[in-house]
Parts: sequence; C-alpha cells; structure tokens
Amino acid sequence: MSNKNRYDDERLKNQQSPEADSGVEVEGEVMDNENVSEEATGENESKEELTPEAEIENLKEQLAKEKKEYMFLMAEFDNFRKRTLREKSEIIKNAGEQVLKGLLPIVDDFERGLKASENVDDPNSIREGMLLIYNKLKKYLEQNGVKEFDPEDKEFNADRHEAISVVPVADEEAKGKILDTIEKGYMINDKVLRHAKVVVGQ
Repeated sequence: MSNKNRYDDERLKNQQSPEADSGVEVEGEVMDNENVSEEATGENESKEELTPEAEIENLKEQLAKEKKEYMFLMAEFDNFRKRTLREKSEIIKNAGEQVLKGLLPIVDDFERGLKASENVDDPNSIREGMLLIYNKLKKYLEQNGVKEFDPEDKEFNADRHEAISVVPVADEEAKGKILDTIEKGYMINDKVLRHAKVVVGQ
C-alpha cells in the first residue's frame, strides 16, 4: 500500500472515532458544571445569613423566653419558701401540743393526790405520793431532753450560772466557786434552758 493510501485510512479512522477529543470536551464541561454548583451553593448560604433586624428579633425572642423561665423559677421558689415556713410552723405547733399533752397525766396525778390528802392524817403518805408524782415528772422531762445540772462545788461559769449573791470566803480554794444553789439550772439537748441561780465565794 502506498503512503498516500495509509494517510487516507488513518484520517478516516480519526473522523469515525472522535472519542478522545470528545472525552476531553466532556470532562471540561463537567468541571464547568461543578464550578457553577459551588457558586450557587455560596449564593444560597449568603442568602441564609440573618439580617441585623432579623438577628435582633431572634435575640428578643430568646430574651423573652429566658425571662419567662426565670419568672417561673422565682414563682416556684416563692411557693417552696412559703410551704417550708408553713410546715415548720405546724411542726413547732404540733411539738408544743405533744409536750403539753404529755403533762396532762401528771396533772391528773396531782389532782388525785390532793383529793386523797383531804382524808389522810399521815404526812408521810402524802409525802410518798408527792414523791411519786415528782419522779414521774422528772422522767417525763428527761424523755423530752430536759435535764437538771447541779453546779455546787463547781467553778462559776457565766454561760450556765447566774450569780445572785457573792460571799467572802477565807479559803482560797473556795473563791470563784459555787457555794449554794438557790434555783437549779436545766439543759435541753446540751443547751441551757434555764441558768442556775447560785451564790459564789469571793
């Protein structure tokens, strides 16, 4: 075959099979489409950004919502505080009622003892009855946390004692100590309920 014929055949094949050139053109078109898509997406994102007026409205809505929640919490706390005070008042009231109710049987014993003493000539029997009632009362007080403390022969303590009189003493060891108790002191749950009235050596 002559060179001219080979040249004509190759040119004919190239005209019938333009895939290579078209492939390049198609790829170029695809790349152009992707660039267009990215530009469109950027435009949409810029459109979604809030304007200053819309952002202010959004902040106002958030502030109103948080203010509403704050007012709700304040109302709940106020209700809780009132309920707690009411329950505390009821507890104190009921506790006082229970203490007084426990004293009523002792009052009944006193009344029975007084009635029985009208026809009794023996003072010892009256004393025994009074002693029984006294011990019952002391036991009841101890059950409720009330106990007496005996300050005699102890150092004077202003937190627990009240000096109603000061007596000069010759003994140095007796100075500043309690010589006599005029009125007993009482504690309730390790707290002074009533100070003891005492005479102190000086």
